[in-house]
Amino acid sequence: MQRIHIAFLFLLLNLFAVNADSQNIDINILRSINPQTPTSGFWRASTDSYLWVSGSAMLGTLAIGLIEHDKERQHDAYEIMIAVGINVAVTDGLKTIFKRVRPAEEYPGEIYTLTKSRDASFPSGHTSLAFATATAMSLTYKKWYVTLPAYVWAGCVGYSRMYLGKHFPSDVLGGALIGTGSAYLSHWLSKKLFRPKQLKVDQ
Repeated sequence: MQRIHIAFLFLLLNLFAVNADSQNIDINILRSINPQTPTSGFWRASTDSYLWVSGSAMLGTLAIGLIEHDKERQHDAYEIMIAVGINVAVTDGLKTIFKRVRPAEEYPGEIYTLTKSRDASFPSGHTSLAFATATAMSLTYKKWYVTLPAYVWAGCVGYSRMYLGKHFPSDVLGGALIGTGSAYLSHWLSKKLFRPKQLKVDQ
């Protein structure tokens, strides 16, 4: 629970930073990452992977639990789903509240993107979903060979959003914190609300 508090503390600091003097640092970092022709196949594939990887993590974990009749693994799948649900709700809510303009719209001729986006910039939904998935996977599987690739993938998704000119660095940072916090909150709620009941039944 302490980690959740720390994550949301950093998130609050980041929210204040969005409208503070750090805007210059924000755009300068983005300029150094975003090229005039952001056409890298790797970074475009990283961005496009956020939905199918998250979906595969949820459905794959559930499938393993059902096939092996493993109640614990089925519970892990539900925990990942709850984390994703919390993340989507918080991310969409913050986008509606902040209504931050996308970098290519705010800095035309300086930030380059291949396609237009309709929703707000803060926080990065791709990044938040990726980190919610990576953190949930690390909390449920607790294996380095799951955790390490999951976070490397989530980091690539976040970087790709800046490379493609879709988000400011603070959008990506906010998304990473929201996703991580959502997974920890789901893990905590799961332990408090569901696991005690399961243990009573087993006993």
